[in-house]
Amino acid sequence: MTTAISSIDRIRQGPILTTLLRLSAPNVLAMALAVLVAIAETFYVGLLGTTPLAALGLVFPFAMLTGTLSAGAMGGGVSSAIARAIGAADMARAHVLAMHAILIGASMGIAYSLFFVLGGATIFRWLGGEGGVLAEAVRYADVLFAGAIFVWMSNTLASVVRGTGNMRVPSTGLVVIGLTQVAVGGVLAFGLGPFPALGMVGVALGNIIAYASGTCFFAWYLASGIGRLKLRLRGFPVRRELLVDILRVGALSCLSPLQTMLTMLVFTSLLARLGEVPLAGYSIGLRLEFLVTSISFGVGVASVPMVGMAIGAGDVVRARRVAWVAAGVTGVIVAVVGIVVAIWPHLWAGMFSEDEQVLGYAYQYLRIAGPMFPLLCAALTMYFSSQGAGKMLGPVIAGTVRLGLALGVGLWLAAQGSPAWHYFVLTAAVMIFYGIAMAGLVHLTPWGPKGR
Repeated sequence: MTTAISSIDRIRQGPILTTLLRLSAPNVLAMALAVLVAIAETFYVGLLGTTPLAALGLVFPFAMLTGTLSAGAMGGGVSSAIARAIGAADMARAHVLAMHAILIGASMGIAYSLFFVLGGATIFRWLGGEGGVLAEAVRYADVLFAGAIFVWMSNTLASVVRGTGNMRVPSTGLVVIGLTQVAVGGVLAFGLGPFPALGMVGVALGNIIAYASGTCFFAWYLASGIGRLKLRLRGFPVRRELLVDILRVGALSCLSPLQTMLTMLVFTSLLARLGEVPLAGYSIGLRLEFLVTSISFGVGVASVPMVGMAIGAGDVVRARRVAWVAAGVTGVIVAVVGIVVAIWPHLWAGMFSEDEQVLGYAYQYLRIAGPMFPLLCAALTMYFSSQGAGKMLGPVIAGTVRLGLALGVGLWLAAQGSPAWHYFVLTAAVMIFYGIAMAGLVHLTPWGPKGR
């Protein structure tokens, strides 16, 4: 218990930068593995051909949305509520909040699966999918989203652990999930021994099996009582106030990844109408954009308990300092990636296709949008810090205007018959706007006593 108390005290009172880096390191390492997993999956699909790669461009934003909603949005609400309870020295409340989080995660996972299994084909058709691309996207998505409940449960349980300030166990779980996903997905995609080659369906099955194993791992950890919280399933009373404590942050937080996804879908839909080749090239660049945002996740989720515990203890000044330091750390790291891919885009795009036309569009995207990645990722880190403070209105406003700008200007470009690179310039401009708007709104939003 002494170790646990001293660890919590370091989060609440220790030097901000060193504490943040210590908490972020396991997350960033786990996210690095997630990047390798995503590269492997894109490599699998790239070997299957241009049509599967274009189909991945239709499905990928929704697949990423599963994780951002469950881990970043609702998961952030879970971590924030638990961290604020611990910061106020109310461990009993933190224990019961963990049970309410599981109830929310299970419900959301079932609803998510039903929505995409029943309506996925219609959505992909709206986005411009047709012919072989549409058929491949539906075949892949039907299997992938059938197992969405495992993603939700795994990320919800991991968020409970993160709320206590423990980043190592969730990161360990992500490593287990990632290694399982690569191994099983590769075997089932191309076939090995008694296993037949299932193509993209095999990749989807690898995802399901991996997150099912992650759910089992986190459930075991929390049920064992090794950590600071222990699951107590018997005699569990559902309390409205605790559901509200999680949902007032988590539900509002869900709007931001939805806005981000819709912004990406605006460009996906517009580029799909230019043809299969521009869409395939964009999907390669889009995959990197989503992957660098994982750095925002790694640093951002570490800022949630630091900000939350500071708010719970009434130290608003420290909470704000944590937010700005976290955004700065993310911006510096991602700037290196953005500059490298802008100068040498083949280092990324060349791994996924040998089609010169596809690569040409991917190079254009990376050279134009790559240098703007730091602003996007710093803004997303501020989104996580806002979760810790329980103040999500500013990020939602910034995301809403960002979506409106992308949609309005994007439709105007479509009416003009613009080429693909015009949309890439718009993507970069939207990132610049989002970064500036998020910083301004977070600065203006009061993180006072009502946030407690």
